[in-house]
Amino acid sequence: MAQPVQVTIPATGRKITVPTGLFINNEFVPSVDSKDTIETVNPATELVICSVAAASSADIDRAVAAARHAFNTTWGKNVTGFERSRLMNKLADLMERDAQALAELETLNNGKPVRVARDFDIGDSIQCIRYYAGWADKITGQTIEVDNKTKVAFTRHEPIGVCGQIIPWNYPINMWSWKVAPALAAGCTIVMKPSEVTPLTALKLSELFVEAGFPPGVLNTVPSLGSVGGAALASHLDVDKVAFTGSTLTGRKIMEAAARSNLKKVSLELGGKSPHIIFESADLEQAANWAALGILYNSGQDCTAGSRLFVQDTIYDRFTALLAEKARALKIGDGFGEDVSGGPVVSKAQYERVWSYIESGKAEGAKILNGGEKRQGKGFYVDPTIFTDVKPSMKIVREEIFGPVLAVAKFHTEEEAIALANDTTYGLGAGLHSNDANQCMRVSSALEAGTVWVNQYNMLNNNVPFGGKKQSGIGRELGSYGLEEYTSVKAVHWNFGEKLDWPF
Repeated sequence: MAQPVQVTIPATGRKITVPTGLFINNEFVPSVDSKDTIETVNPATELVICSVAAASSADIDRAVAAARHAFNTTWGKNVTGFERSRLMNKLADLMERDAQALAELETLNNGKPVRVARDFDIGDSIQCIRYYAGWADKITGQTIEVDNKTKVAFTRHEPIGVCGQIIPWNYPINMWSWKVAPALAAGCTIVMKPSEVTPLTALKLSELFVEAGFPPGVLNTVPSLGSVGGAALASHLDVDKVAFTGSTLTGRKIMEAAARSNLKKVSLELGGKSPHIIFESADLEQAANWAALGILYNSGQDCTAGSRLFVQDTIYDRFTALLAEKARALKIGDGFGEDVSGGPVVSKAQYERVWSYIESGKAEGAKILNGGEKRQGKGFYVDPTIFTDVKPSMKIVREEIFGPVLAVAKFHTEEEAIALANDTTYGLGAGLHSNDANQCMRVSSALEAGTVWVNQYNMLNNNVPFGGKKQSGIGRELGSYGLEEYTSVKAVHWNFGEKLDWPF
């Protein structure tokens, strides 16, 4: 059995025992054939937290086998929706009990403020699991009239089987719940690959999974490099479905691997370069608050970040001055600090990526309204950076940055705003602010995005579907639509009266 380590939270003195092995069949075990480890780092201090086992492709095979055995014996069609619901609600209770410790571990590994991790990420994750627990005993098919005198047809929504789930580092617990909850509700079993950057809370949640009473093999957690574990899941012949959240580039590789192997079902929540439009009739104070939230929440590390802001020319100067004031008011620092609303970006690689875009914006002639200067000292901090005078051809306008970097442009007419907003290969989110109800309806209809916010931004609900268009992905998460990604519809044709003559 792989040995856990004890991690001390410097800010609180809390000691948290963290598993370091691979979680397979409800046990933490070492790799079967590898001594490789994954080093986790605190992005606020750049210090190593601990190392965990890195799964090999043979370990993925072992985890898939465990998930298949559970699906065929103790889960899948072998357990009632009532029992699935009971276990899921128990898991949610345990997460609620341990919310503070989970938040502190999340902050240590990811960098986000502990208050945000606890009250938003974990709070929403608990609600997500409870929401889908409510669905577990309500997954129903249809009875379809064929011929009332001789035949009837009905459908069954059956669990699709073993699911490979690959989650990112920006919302480690939240993305875990978005993937795990609908899969469990539908009766699927899971092989979960957390990001190699932030694996600690996924391993800790696996302990709670055992405590809740789930059978062995229902959930298996295999930290690994994406090129190893993610690739193995995407191409595995005994995985029935793969769900991925991350970059469009990696999403393409997963879809190709799924097609080349067993044509497994795929759902992809990918990148974005989301437009956010401010019309002259908007409440400018509120619009500035939402625009700031849209790009600065989670230090801009958000697939739906409103990173392209379009402001009507009649209010442009007034609004950008107000927005800069909002950005300067946001406190960025160590996630354990007082009144901190944003932490460091997650890793050195991400820090260097974000700064390369900031330097690109400067080189291409964009004007810096706020930020754009590096801090001294330790920590992967990027202060809110706002560019104005941007052109559509600039890299900071075309490409996803995944940091607190905003490109602001002006427009004159509604038609121009829509054209600018839709001028992207992505289609995950979009937002608009206006007090003209007719305009809100026209523009929300015209925007090419899976989610459109009107007079708000970046707010999601567990009962409302979420997903992308164009190169932002396929499939939907959350809401009843999320269950469809984990079920297979079987049609049963029942003849009770027609006699077949032969030869016909």
